Amino acid sequence: MTDALADLSAQGVSIWLDDISRERLQSGNLQELIDTKRVVGVTSNPTIFQKALDHGSAYYDIRWACDVLRPVYDRTNRVDGRASIEVDPRIAYDTKRTTAEAKGLQWLVDRPNVLVKIPATKEGLASITAATAAGVSVNVTLIFGLDRYDGVMDAYLSGLEQAKAAGHDLSQIFSVASFFVSRVDTEVDKRLDKIGTDEAAALRGKAGIANARLAYERYEKVIASDRWRALKAAGAHEQRPLWASTGVKDPRYDDTMYAVELVAPDTVNTMPEATINAVADHGTIRGNTIAGTYDQSRQVLEGLAKLGIDYNDVIQLLEVEGVQKFEDSYAHLVESVKARVGAAGRR
Repeated sequence: MTDALADLSAQGVSIWLDDISRERLQSGNLQELIDTKRVVGVTSNPTIFQKALDHGSAYYDIRWACDVLRPVYDRTNRVDGRASIEVDPRIAYDTKRTTAEAKGLQWLVDRPNVLVKIPATKEGLASITAATAAGVSVNVTLIFGLDRYDGVMDAYLSGLEQAKAAGHDLSQIFSVASFFVSRVDTEVDKRLDKIGTDEAAALRGKAGIANARLAYERYEKVIASDRWRALKAAGAHEQRPLWASTGVKDPRYDDTMYAVELVAPDTVNTMPEATINAVADHGTIRGNTIAGTYDQSRQVLEGLAKLGIDYNDVIQLLEVEGVQKFEDSYAHLVESVKARVGAAGRR
């Protein structure tokens, strides 16, 4: 029997866990996943933190996660072994405050393998540049659209150029760009179901993967550019594409599809534990499943447009909803912490 997770790693895909809690750390579960399931990183967000508080005594400790992952960080020459913590999503549309908080979180966690998550709003692009220029390693989150992804990559390169001009060691700066997948299918499929034709049904479950594959095509163009080559010669690292939201939400789909259909070198797939287990149990890795798919992927988006599905409208809606969901979870998180602190003070 083949080891699908090993096959995935061998193709250049880093497997990160899309969850962290103190319970995972205390129980040794995170270490077990590192040892047995090829996990080499973790991500977090306000929703994860909120759920951890609501469903147990757990709360996040990114510093601890960084320490657990430190051997992976050292073994992979600092590429993996990373844990992410997000800026307050309530300031996602405030460039100056987002930049300041990104610097503050890096200082607060005080671990070399932390990534600070900055949402890819229009206002966030300048924060990505400023934080990168200051030497902060950034996980850009909530990327849904191809044009915005172009802006994210440009912001990272601009930050590296400014960091270089300021005398920073570019080899110490790392970044990933989190491109969301399943949420695209959820929204597009809902619109396809309303159309209700055979042509619409044939496109169900195809938009998210097509969108992500076309993002990788744009990544390839950037790393082939003279601008990138100059930065790489100065010691810079590629901003790896990260496939986020890869838990399959529609039970009619193969629960491994966002892992097996998005295989390409120098990528990250951040998966819920259930998806990691599904890949380990019955996933089939067929090699690089992105190369050679670009024309086919464009045809998917063209087919959606012919049916009247507005790509830009879908992307804009998902970005607004994504920020709002994180804002709501963060507010809930703050109230939960306040309640627990108050209860502890009364004891």
